[in-house]
Amino acid sequence: MAVTLSDEQKIAKGREMAEAWRALDWRKVADMFAPDGVLHSMMVEPIVGREAVYKRVSGLGDGLESIVLNIRHMGVIDGVLYMERTDEFTIRGKFGSAPVVGVLEFDGDLISVWREYYDRAHLLKAMGLVEDFDAKTR
Repeated sequence: MAVTLSDEQKIAKGREMAEAWRALDWRKVADMFAPDGVLHSMMVEPIVGREAVYKRVSGLGDGLESIVLNIRHMGVIDGVLYMERTDEFTIRGKFGSAPVVGVLEFDGDLISVWREYYDRAHLLKAMGLVEDFDAKTR
């Protein structure tokens, strides 16, 4: 029988995920997803499956020197984890930041769906990118 996480455990998972990003540990990030888990930046098509998530985050990590998910507010509503944050990063020597809201659903102790809401044009500009990385990290 699958484990059901308490609200406090879901919040702890959110902090664990933020730490995995800070550590640039892409395998850990992906392994926190269910095998058929979904990572969905809402302005592009969803990434489906743990290994596809790994390909996306490790590809996004190319040139990434540091990233911190600065969590401003985090809580659970109706069993779903909401995380308001500002992501600060340095990529190829360029510092940038982007405000983000992440919405995480769980299947047992694994993430089944992670939806990300942010201004994609702002993120790409902050990253110093002229071309969207979406297609090459699928």
